[in-house]
Amino acid sequence: MAGLFDVAGKTVVVTGGSRGIGLMIARGFVEAGATVIISSRKADACAIAAEELSALGTCIAMPADLSTDEGVTSLAERVAEFTPTLDVLVNNAGATWGAPIDEFPASGFDKIFDVNVKAVFALTQKLLPRLRAAASAEDPARVVNIGSIDGLVVSGSENYSYGASKAAVHMLTRKVAATLAREHITVNAIAPGPFPTKMTAFVLDDPDLRSAMEANVPLGRVGRAEDIVGAAIFLSSRAGAYLTGTVIPVDGGISGAR
Repeated sequence: MAGLFDVAGKTVVVTGGSRGIGLMIARGFVEAGATVIISSRKADACAIAAEELSALGTCIAMPADLSTDEGVTSLAERVAEFTPTLDVLVNNAGATWGAPIDEFPASGFDKIFDVNVKAVFALTQKLLPRLRAAASAEDPARVVNIGSIDGLVVSGSENYSYGASKAAVHMLTRKVAATLAREHITVNAIAPGPFPTKMTAFVLDDPDLRSAMEANVPLGRVGRAEDIVGAAIFLSSRAGAYLTGTVIPVDGGISGAR
């Protein structure tokens, strides 16, 4: 059992790592002894988060706007300059859009799919040389895509493009996993349920809405940092080396226990 969940010494990229679930995951890897590169669209927020996490270990800020081809290319080039090998890529950066069905704009699909789907594929593609350099049969390189429970069950929110994009992330995960398995690169997804993030703040900051949300979760609570960190480290350690093409719901039972 010694070292089964050990990720110390690994190099990890976490996109959308300056807040929310991305920050939770980045912090977990830093505390576990990994060297973590975080990226986010806002350079100031990225620098502040990296400085905070650097008090716990090694964290480097590399801001980038992954909604653009230029942003994806820039991040991949800077990662390549920093390290010849990449053990773990966590594709967490994402966006959402809500509007009534009669008013939902085409731009609400363009932006969300650019960030949530296209950027996931493009960054993985551009970092493949670094992932291949780290991969071995005994210790595969890992890609962990952050999907969503909204890609598995029908959401109660009018977030039409978001749910569709996360379902696309889940299928993209399976397709890329099938392609890269023989190169010893595993590709899996985590589908989080409700967690305390900017996206859910309007619900969790209201006691009545929070109670209603928690009542909809079979385990009766929203997710905690250790819940999502545990899943990410499991997939990135020796414990998860024999999994690829999976979508793991971390949702308190919403998708499977009701």
